[in-house]
Amino acid sequence: MPFYYPNWNNDFWRVMGLIFYADKDWFAIKGFKRFDQQCIEAFCRIQGIALYDTACEVRRLQDNASDKFLEVVTATDIPALLEHIPECQMLITTGQKATDVVVETFGCPEPPMGGSVPIAIGQSQLSFWRMPSTSRAYPLALEKKAEFYCRLFE
Repeated sequence: MPFYYPNWNNDFWRVMGLIFYADKDWFAIKGFKRFDQQCIEAFCRIQGIALYDTACEVRRLQDNASDKFLEVVTATDIPALLEHIPECQMLITTGQKATDVVVETFGCPEPPMGGSVPIAIGQSQLSFWRMPSTSRAYPLALEKKAEFYCRLFE
């Protein structure tokens, strides 16, 4: 995939559109069922948002996209990654599997949904936020998901 959350059936960019522009279709290409990669990349640069996976190697145990049937073979070295972006203030997960990887990596408690806990990276302290999945398989209305994510940008 050329960018994060490109699947039309994932609501991540709709959530961002609602929060920042009061328009769930802000990042959609009019007349097509796809998102505008250039618009998204410009938005992320302006807002200081970086996206990355918590695993470099995974194995799908069943032929579906559910994290429940996803085995993390090699987790991302998140502390090493964060050394390259010292201005980072928050680490945010958008699903349970990613949350599990961060909790295991840092030995920290799991934040409540929509909440955060502090984590230490060397001499720096970050807020680790746990957000609901933006997958349509996650049973929460788009507007409710946006309410959780809005807390990050307050």
